[in-house]
Amino acid sequence: MPQGTIRKLIADKGFGFIQGDKGDLFFHHSAVEDTKIEDLRVGQTVEYEEGRGPKGPRAERVRVI
Repeated sequence: MPQGTIRKLIADKGFGFIQGDKGDLFFHHSAVEDTKIEDLRVGQTVEYEEGRGPKGPRAERVRVI
């Protein structure tokens, strides 16, 4: 699984962005596994799967490592 760093987090709106190898990826709170989006922090390392959303690439199955 690719790894990246949480670059921006808008927890009150339920989404954020991960800095990955191929640039920034959007993620929705529903893609976060094993934790709540409110417990995530900017700078944390996560692993994820790349998927496609209605507006382009997005991160799926996001997990803190």
